[in-house]
Amino acid sequence: VQLQAFGGGLVQAGGSLRLSCAASRRTAMYAVGWFRQAPGKEREVVAASGRSGGGTTYRDSVRGRFTISRDNTKNTVYLQMNSLKPEDTAVYYCAAGNSVILSEIANPSAYSYWGQGTQVTVSS
Repeated sequence: VQLQAFGGGLVQAGGSLRLSCAASRRTAMYAVGWFRQAPGKEREVVAASGRSGGGTTYRDSVRGRFTISRDNTKNTVYLQMNSLKPEDTAVYYCAAGNSVILSEIANPSAYSYWGQGTQVTVSS
């Protein structure tokens, strides 16, 4: 499956962005996740959802501010990001996997397919 992420940009602290990830195949067949990587840091999970939307998980620092969702009719996964903070600044990647077990949905190594990344910059 091919993934294309877009929607990043520059926003002031407290603002919102919605990232989109368009997939070339049915998203209902895959576990999907949003990950981010800041300079000098490891890639980390932001939010992830198991196949057919089950087993959603969020990073503690974004819980209550970010929401992962998917529109299976459009084969698109979204990440709505509200109340953005400067520490949310990173390149955001979407990922998909068709053999990701629920206990591993937060593990980037469990995903086989990755989008190209989109930069999110939050200014203070």
